[in-house]
Amino acid sequence: MANESRPCPCDIGDRFDYGGRGQEVQVEHIKAYVCKPPAGTDKAVIVIHDIFGWQLPNTRYIADMLTTNGYTAICPDFFVGQEAWKPSNDWASFDDWLKTRDAGKIDKEVDVVLKYLKEQCGAKKIGVIGFCWGGAAVQHLMLKNPHLKTGVSLYGVIRRFADKHSLLHPTFFIFGEKDDIIPLEQVTLLEQKLKQNCKVDYEVKIYPGQTHGFVHRKREDINPQDKPFIEEGRKDMINWLNKYL
Repeated sequence: MANESRPCPCDIGDRFDYGGRGQEVQVEHIKAYVCKPPAGTDKAVIVIHDIFGWQLPNTRYIADMLTTNGYTAICPDFFVGQEAWKPSNDWASFDDWLKTRDAGKIDKEVDVVLKYLKEQCGAKKIGVIGFCWGGAAVQHLMLKNPHLKTGVSLYGVIRRFADKHSLLHPTFFIFGEKDDIIPLEQVTLLEQKLKQNCKVDYEVKIYPGQTHGFVHRKREDINPQDKPFIEEGRKDMINWLNKYL
């Protein structure tokens, strides 16, 4: 759990013992994890990792889950070779570490990934999901990228884009009620601002009793009381993508 001495916007929680069904590829200057459904599809989802990087098994598990639901899923290394955060790192250095990894400066990489999805994977409709750092990146992309159809921001750090709400595409925001990093007052303010400024479809949903990272962090067998909310979050994410892609 994060606390004042650990200014971390991502609770590492429980890591899956998971190998992944996809493969690692090189897309121009970016490494990426890609998983494709056996039947082929023209729908794809870009998965934006959290501070623990593109190789985290939990994130690849979600990418593979998208594939079982009929999507090509790609999880690029948006840190572009820079080291992901490690739980063993000194939290006092976290803010400096974060300054060199800006969730609002991934446009060049996203353009490269979009080109790859269209030319190499036959994708015509592309959405994006992201966790924590990646959730903030989703909000950034929903504000400015015309080539994406929809987005799901999972516990995205709101303060990163607190003053921007004119979304271009339908966006679903997932938050946990007990998130130490994102207070409910911030979520309420986000809802108010979206209501005033947003012209496209959006939804903000708070999941009871859930902490930061619940959709892709916790293993259900360790936290049985959370299982229905974890499953609900994942199902809601898929349903939103199905609706708009």
